[in-house]
Amino acid sequence: MKKGTLRQILLITDGCSNKGEDPAVTAAIAYEQGITVNVIGILDDESEEPEGLQEVEEIALSGGGVSQIVYKESLAETVQMVTKQAMTQTIQGFVNKELRQILGQEQELTDLEPEKRGEVMEVVEDMGETCNLEVLVLVDTSASMHDKLETVREALIDLSISLNARIGRNKFSIFRFPGKRKDVEKVLNWSPKLDAISTLFPKLSSGGITPTGPAIKEAMFQFGKKSLLRSFKDDEEAEVEESWY
Repeated sequence: MKKGTLRQILLITDGCSNKGEDPAVTAAIAYEQGITVNVIGILDDESEEPEGLQEVEEIALSGGGVSQIVYKESLAETVQMVTKQAMTQTIQGFVNKELRQILGQEQELTDLEPEKRGEVMEVVEDMGETCNLEVLVLVDTSASMHDKLETVREALIDLSISLNARIGRNKFSIFRFPGKRKDVEKVLNWSPKLDAISTLFPKLSSGGITPTGPAIKEAMFQFGKKSLLRSFKDDEEAEVEESWY
């Protein structure tokens, strides 16, 4: 099986959207284009009701991704877990598709004998370490996120360190919503590391509404930009135009 490029949107938010298109619908369109949408909903403390974050699960379900609701103290660990879990889930979906082509439409990974299933899972793990990964992080900077932005910054730095231990190439980009003058605003252009956010995040202000749908739509556009394609073509084994889908 050829290596490909896994493309993920990682949405970090603490509440429901209140401007623009339905984010679940937009996430479904992203998934159709081979982009997985993962969502982390942050709670302030145990007294906060998670029902307001039901949208978190709906977006991830539509976007073929992973969702998790956490308290901000556990955010760093959760960001890493969700990103890696989504990688494994996407690769398993690809492997299942391959198995159906080889063994028949009714066959799934779980249908294999334990020994064979173990061998396939070894392949899945290897692909997770060696495939190229692009993660566009969407950070909710609405008014209620003010006290959570420092935690988000620390979590993203930890994510970068963790993923850069992989063999495959990583590319990260960060956008915030809402921006100062428009719904969505770039914080960090595509980069192999997230080190720069140490200086960028303290400058981020919070306030305003939560245009989650427009943010996901902008993220889709960013994956298609020629600048990203050019940056990978400079690499020796560029495979950007090839995805798992």
